[in-house]
Amino acid sequence: MINDVISPEFDENGRAMRRIRSFVRRQGRLTKGQQYALDHYWPVMGVEYQAAPVEIATLFGRAAPTVLEIGFGMGASLVTMASHNPQQNFLGIEVHSPGVGACLADAHEAELSNLRVMCHDAVEVLQNMIPNGSLDMVQLFFPDPWHKARHNKRRIVQPPFVELVLSKLKVGGVFHMATDWQPYAEHMLEVMNGNAGYRNLSKNHDYVPRPDSRPLTKFELRGQRLGHGVWDLMFERME
Repeated sequence: MINDVISPEFDENGRAMRRIRSFVRRQGRLTKGQQYALDHYWPVMGVEYQAAPVEIATLFGRAAPTVLEIGFGMGASLVTMASHNPQQNFLGIEVHSPGVGACLADAHEAELSNLRVMCHDAVEVLQNMIPNGSLDMVQLFFPDPWHKARHNKRRIVQPPFVELVLSKLKVGGVFHMATDWQPYAEHMLEVMNGNAGYRNLSKNHDYVPRPDSRPLTKFELRGQRLGHGVWDLMFERME
């Protein structure tokens, strides 16, 4: 695995350019199991970043409805979804290598053939690798809410990002978001409502009940016991 999560960007004078990113690169310490998975399973399920479009069918060896998940954490829910939906392709992107290793280990144990993973900046992957109109769903579950007001600009859900996602979805494809931070949910709703290319799937034009397609995580179950809320948003690409 080439561990260059962020591609260097330079101006015309060769100086490194700084871009606001929605994540902080924290490598963390790999367990022996995670390192083993990276060493042995990445060649099978891992996808290296390249600054050129790829054919989704080529990545998976077949043409099938494709789901892209951004920021899958340790990968437990992604592996569950891939296991329960063998008729679909799943491509997961995560910037932290311990999570990638954990996901690969679980996917191998589940004997999955419909899951591929990447370790790179999701914005760059969308911009450069994913062909327009190729995805059936994009999932963004519990992204960093960047609670402090001065950090709100780091939130990944911003008008340019949702426009980028729109271009990668097929007509009728869905952008599914979830957060446990109400101010971020309200921010997401405002940004999505500002893009005429989407249709809100909520009957009340706000949030939807958690669909069965999104597994409950241990973190979410703990939050429920403590009375914390979770907000799901699902928006469909219009013609």
